[in-house]
Amino acid sequence: MRNIQPWCISRQIWWGHQIPAWYGPDGEVFVAENSKIAAEVAKRHYGKEVALKQDEDVLDTWFSSALWPFSTLGWPEETPELNRYYPTNVLVTGFDIIFFWVARMMMMGLHYTNSVPFSTVYIHALVRDEKGQKMSKSKGNVLDPLEIIDEYGADTLRFTLTAMAAQGRDIQLSTGRIEGYRNFITKLWNAARYAEINSCQHEDWFDPSSCSQMVNQWIVGAVAETEQKVSIGLEEYRFNDAANAIYQFTWHSFCDWYLEFTKPVLSSDDEHAIKETRATMGWVIEKILLLLHPIAPFVTEELWQETAPLGGRVTSLIKAPWPQLNALELHKSANSEMSWLIELISGIRAVRAEMNIPPGSKTGLNVRDADPITAKRLEDHRRLIERLARIENIDVDGVISPEGSVQIVLENVTYFLPVGSLIDKTKEIRRLNKKISEIESEIIGLEKKLSNTNFTSKAPFEVVEENQERLINYKASLDKLSEALQRIESL
Repeated sequence: MRNIQPWCISRQIWWGHQIPAWYGPDGEVFVAENSKIAAEVAKRHYGKEVALKQDEDVLDTWFSSALWPFSTLGWPEETPELNRYYPTNVLVTGFDIIFFWVARMMMMGLHYTNSVPFSTVYIHALVRDEKGQKMSKSKGNVLDPLEIIDEYGADTLRFTLTAMAAQGRDIQLSTGRIEGYRNFITKLWNAARYAEINSCQHEDWFDPSSCSQMVNQWIVGAVAETEQKVSIGLEEYRFNDAANAIYQFTWHSFCDWYLEFTKPVLSSDDEHAIKETRATMGWVIEKILLLLHPIAPFVTEELWQETAPLGGRVTSLIKAPWPQLNALELHKSANSEMSWLIELISGIRAVRAEMNIPPGSKTGLNVRDADPITAKRLEDHRRLIERLARIENIDVDGVISPEGSVQIVLENVTYFLPVGSLIDKTKEIRRLNKKISEIESEIIGLEKKLSNTNFTSKAPFEVVEENQERLINYKASLDKLSEALQRIESL
């Protein structure tokens, strides 16, 4: 401890440790551990017993709070709890009380126990409103956590705060954010129900490294990769990274893609593939529950308990061991091929959305310069591409690009989507130009505001940051719209 300054420790408040100072008849001060010792000291001073009056002030709140790490464990008595739990490992606190509380706990710990009270201090973010303003009753911008829990659930609130707890940044909390993560919890619940309906459950015989189906090899590798990200995030106190890793995997890799990819398998006549896929899906959900449990303990424990009898598990989730998947062999070829498939389907969907193609309409897919590997992939995954990208036929022998087509380039292979007959070209160009004009006006206004030093120097940091993010988002939208306009104009 360095640069310690004098500390005014007296306060005029109702609660606290009363200052251990007693005044004699002539104002002489006697500081002692208790009133009995103070009386003895005063008697020696005056040569007789005198009436003493204890100081009516109390010690500063942070004085008593500074004793927290060991006083809660029975100190000054040598209790089993004190011996077991002191010193502690991690203190979680906010940056605004580092000096008031953390430093004083260090002082008291060193003074009374000759040891620091904790080895690590985790400085969490402050929770502000959606505009970055400090919450206060007078402003009317307070979000009551109990009301949030009643409406959205405790797991939703926990996950929201964890996912937004980036180091060095405050949390700008809004009901919109909370609703988004409530949807994530709901999606997990529905996925578990889907798995249960399809008899996908934990199987003792299942070995994830022995999967023969490519889609199962891919998801097993994705689970192992996610476990590493979550574990590292937790170990390094980057809780938002851990939360976002399990979020991205659960929502996108598992729910958006794996469940869709495996529907044809589960409805096929291939008993071996069905058996393996059911066991894989049950294994993946089990690992999701384990990885998500520290952040969302209630829904994960509920799902674990409901599925435990089916899988023969006897322990509760909170007592289950953390998954150790670092040594699990990643199927690189499966990951490469499934990543290609996802990118192709996503690219086709993005073009359809940008060009406002009706969702029910199907298009052809003409492929130019397809190498043998790509041609085989297209054939192996033909049914999935046709179903998930709304494609009616795939032509891998295309040499001339069909009239009215837009193109996608993926791994040096060009894919053509003949969409000219599905859209009103003139109407769509008019719509895009109008949207581009609106966004350009927003960009001009934001750039003018952010170039004004009066604004950037006087406005709150959170407001400036919000406008900078809006400008970035508008520019990204403008790029996408401009690209879509070029595609349509080229038809």
